[in-house]
Amino acid sequence: MDLTKLSEQCSWRDLTEGMQIYEGGTSKQFKTGEWASIKPEFIADKCKQCLLCAPVCPDSAIPVKDSLRGEFDYDHCKGCGICVNACKFGAIVMEGVNK
Repeated sequence: MDLTKLSEQCSWRDLTEGMQIYEGGTSKQFKTGEWASIKPEFIADKCKQCLLCAPVCPDSAIPVKDSLRGEFDYDHCKGCGICVNACKFGAIVMEGVNK
């Protein structure tokens, strides 16, 4: 199935069967971060660029370029808070997540 053709007008017969993978890397095509009601906040002044937060993000919502951590990709961040606990310097905070 061509996932770019998914829409409200699709018949159930046109959808993929459950537990089947038809195409790789499709999460980039959907803004799954819209589901989050609470999002983490990056405090750049406190960041030591240790990059411990990036590999623990299950949604790859913490971009790293040239060995530097960037701002959150809120289009894909679901607000799980794992990054808050991974950051040892208090550079990531989020309402409801305590270290």
